[in-house]
Amino acid sequence: MSTIAENIANVRERIQRAAAVADRDPDTITLMAVSKTRPASAIRDAWAAGVQNIGENYLQEALEKMATLSDLPLTWHFIGPIQSNKTKTIAEHFDWVHSVDRLKIARRLSDQRPEHLPPLNVCLQVNISGEDSKSGVSLVELPELANAVAALPGLRLRGLMAIPAPAATSAARRAPLAALREAQAKLDLPLDTLSMGMSDDLAEAIQEGATMVRIGSALFGARDYSTTLTHSERGSN
Repeated sequence: MSTIAENIANVRERIQRAAAVADRDPDTITLMAVSKTRPASAIRDAWAAGVQNIGENYLQEALEKMATLSDLPLTWHFIGPIQSNKTKTIAEHFDWVHSVDRLKIARRLSDQRPEHLPPLNVCLQVNISGEDSKSGVSLVELPELANAVAALPGLRLRGLMAIPAPAATSAARRAPLAALREAQAKLDLPLDTLSMGMSDDLAEAIQEGATMVRIGSALFGARDYSTTLTHSERGSN
């Protein structure tokens, strides 16, 4: 069985190959380890292998890991759906939030960000494939939301995030990623982050300009949900 360190080395090699094809500097692409349902020990192994950015979907689960790993200089990213009653805790504990798709949520995060902390880095989640089951702002509503969020004092709008629908071919995987890149380019804002690309579409995302890729199974192996906390035990989000 591959170790987490070996998996990270393999993913970094994939990033380097994709960056070379796209004529990009691989150092401009941040690797985020998506660690939902994984134990704190796995995150510690990832940090030992050079990964600092950690993405979590479930708030209560993340808080427990933060407490266990408080000795490590990790950067914590919240990437799951956000309910209004969770914004205060998210604003207090995370460095980044990638799943902002409503102005109400953004305002709450801004108002509840502690004054002693720097502004909370946020990305707007875009429903780039137009799926009814997916969260995210539409491309039509994106400019208005982006301008409003950029003006909030407790936040720093960094860019856009998307989770495209699965696709069978490389060309089909690239199309929504290109659409996200083009949507960000049209915004008249100083944005520097495209949070897109997961284990299955890593190369295509880098070719389309991803600056942060969110990788879970390729680092930690396939998830076994039967041995992890239930949704109620994690705390709903």
